[in-house]
Amino acid sequence: QLQLVESGGGLVQSGGSLRLSCAASGFTFDYYAIGWFRQAPGKERERVSCISSSGGIPNYAEFVKGRFTISRDNAKKMVYLQMNSLKPEDTAVYYCAAVRFSSDCSRRPDYWGQGTQVTVSS
Repeated sequence: QLQLVESGGGLVQSGGSLRLSCAASGFTFDYYAIGWFRQAPGKERERVSCISSSGGIPNYAEFVKGRFTISRDNAKKMVYLQMNSLKPEDTAVYYCAAVRFSSDCSRRPDYWGQGTQVTVSS
């Protein structure tokens, strides 16, 4: 069964840190770039970060550069998003997604996880 399962969300104070995890199963993980996306209430979903299938140079949205770090472990079929210096505007549901034939997640994702809530209090 194909699955992407996020974990690690929660409530944290402004300036704090969280580490999100995305566990993949049921598909050839090595073939896919994995992206983290987020959606805040009343806003459109936006791409936060992406890492290519080989774990090459990742990319980040401007609003998280220098604060978030994406990584992946193909042997474990895991992708992580280390989030530091969190701000209240980072509050959103965070999703991981698998994207084929794209190293920067610019194509529409093929698979989505169910999301994990991140809430940053001021």
